[in-house]
Amino acid sequence: MDNPTFKSDTVLSDVHVHCPNKRHLMVRLNAVGQPVFLSYFKLLCNTEDLASEKHVREAATAGEDQYRGGDERCDNLKKERELTSEGVEALLDDDGDLEVVRRPRSASDLDAEDLSRDRVYPVILMKGKEDALEDEEQECTCSDVVRIEHTMATPLEDVGKQVWRAAFLLADYILFTRDTFRSCLVLELGGGTGITSVIMGTVAKRVYCTDVGEDLLAMCEQNVALNKHLMEPGGGEVKVKELDWLKDEWCTDPEAPYSWSEEEIADLHDHCTVIMAADVFYDDDLTDALFRTLYRITRNLRNSCTVYLALEKRLNFTLRHMDVTCEAYSHFRNTLNDLENLQDGKMKYTVEPIKLDFCQFLVYERIEQLELWKIIAEQLS
Repeated sequence: MDNPTFKSDTVLSDVHVHCPNKRHLMVRLNAVGQPVFLSYFKLLCNTEDLASEKHVREAATAGEDQYRGGDERCDNLKKERELTSEGVEALLDDDGDLEVVRRPRSASDLDAEDLSRDRVYPVILMKGKEDALEDEEQECTCSDVVRIEHTMATPLEDVGKQVWRAAFLLADYILFTRDTFRSCLVLELGGGTGITSVIMGTVAKRVYCTDVGEDLLAMCEQNVALNKHLMEPGGGEVKVKELDWLKDEWCTDPEAPYSWSEEEIADLHDHCTVIMAADVFYDDDLTDALFRTLYRITRNLRNSCTVYLALEKRLNFTLRHMDVTCEAYSHFRNTLNDLENLQDGKMKYTVEPIKLDFCQFLVYERIEQLELWKIIAEQLS
């Protein structure tokens, strides 16, 4: 799998586009024959880490001269004086062609390049799974690294198996306002690979990470197991469960994998105060189904609930409009507006955007198309 090729109808997350150019080898094939990769996402445990990396990066690019050694600086000044005295002819070779004198690459340049490469995650494993895990564990401390199994390209119906940028945004917010979620019971809708639930599990008491599809849920459960050590210090846990937005009932069949017990459903209804979802608004029918599910669940909760929705506004050129549009986002906003204006005498939803001025604890490109919304769901009767 050194040179993986993807079908024309597959979708590739921007997170994976920035993978390092080396070690493009998969860990295994999943149940449906898709290549599975294991990636390491480093947590910047405090703002000083991020500020330090930013300072190093800016210094490496803004002040090249001050990083050059004294001898090199003197040599460069000498060359400049020679060019000044000899004129333009000094830049031409014997045939009259321009001879470009390139500045020697200094150690600071190499350090800056290494820093840029290190800041690009994921890292793709090149060996067998067990050997690679052993090697990688020696390179990083387990306390600040999230390990996630994922695919790199999938059909649209399997995009939950990839890692998406809005999941990082929501994870940042969780870590930045961790006291808000301390000891909470949380439900994630469309958890995908489970990375956001894992981050939430480091601060919350219990997280129900839900999605649909046995293969995806198995991957999610594996990721929870890979990161169990991150949640143990705070006593948090993540339970992987099936929740199909297109169905009105819970999956309670004891023979079905990832089904709910009556005790777990009661636990959710009695104690859930936070619901979250990241990058799940790409299909109008699924958006409608999610909001119906959101209403059904919040209507049956014992307590008021705060909902966090993270998404990326994706622009596309359509022949129908002959213009750049964002139909999925427009439908999301219209549906969100309908929820806020709902007047059924049973529920009240207060919607507000969250400013993205909080710190980054995961390294990714926080583009302007990313958004985070907060909804307060309160029962009126």
